[in-house]
Amino acid sequence: MVPSDPLRPIPLAILTGFLGAGKTTRLNRWLADSALADTLVIINEFGETGLDHLLVEEAPGDMILMAAGCLCCTIRGDLVATLEDLLRRRDNNRIRFFRQVIIETTGLADPLPILQSVLQHPYLSKRFAISGLLTLVDAVNGAATLAAHPEARRQVALADRLLITKADLADAASLDALGATIAALNPAASPILDESLFAPPSLFAGAFAPESLDEGEIAAWLGATSPHVAGHAPNRHGETIESFTFIADAPIPEARLIAFREALRILHGPRLLRVKGLIALAETPEQPALIHHVQSVAHPLTRLARWPSRDRRSRLVFITDGLPRAVIEPYWQALIRG
Repeated sequence: MVPSDPLRPIPLAILTGFLGAGKTTRLNRWLADSALADTLVIINEFGETGLDHLLVEEAPGDMILMAAGCLCCTIRGDLVATLEDLLRRRDNNRIRFFRQVIIETTGLADPLPILQSVLQHPYLSKRFAISGLLTLVDAVNGAATLAAHPEARRQVALADRLLITKADLADAASLDALGATIAALNPAASPILDESLFAPPSLFAGAFAPESLDEGEIAAWLGATSPHVAGHAPNRHGETIESFTFIADAPIPEARLIAFREALRILHGPRLLRVKGLIALAETPEQPALIHHVQSVAHPLTRLARWPSRDRRSRLVFITDGLPRAVIEPYWQALIRG
């Protein structure tokens, strides 16, 4: 990417995690990596007086502090206006050139409206390419936090990648329990327990855009594919987020798949946090169709050149909010049986 190519989509990563998960500490460390040079960082704060900017060290690139309220609700409109203004200033060389953006949310934020602000905006959706949503989870307090706070559960459920912080302070039993809770909320994102294994450049590795991933990465993007993945501990605390997978052996006609996707989008879109999967199409069985939904935003159907593994069954992973498996089951049966 060069300044003379202003219309090339700009990678945008979202960093989230509940209060005390260590977002600012890690961001300080990651910004020292040369791969994050020319990165614009947008830090959201909750409250009238910003504090976190005092903890963020000077980094290459410009830094913007938005301290008027929660990024995903109170000042959501300001986020759109700010991104539009940044693009104008970047295109007109009135701001230091940046080639990628990190949005660090407040610990109380639901990241979904941030995704919607970009994905559903007619201009921002063309100028920015969401590269992924990284959620930090505190190993010591994570289980209790997930049980008590719906915002924390949605941060985990929507994540493309999960990083467990303070793992060295937790015992094996606590880590196992936390892992089970996370798997119930998001079977498609395997938590990273060793922070040294997380490379800052992976923030922009394109986890949100599976069509750009290689065969092994697509398999990881799909995650667990057990047809009976369901919630564990969180559901005992009144949790409404569920995850489950559907699998089919026979190829599916493309017209039927289109009708299936539209029915889900129109009738249940707001409750579909994420839907991802591969479908064996009857017309091109050797080139699976890649499916990706975020609420009512259905990404264009993409055909892969080949299957990423020997498993050539159709499979869809659902992460829903207030939408149980039993509601989706009739749609799935209609899809595979016609």
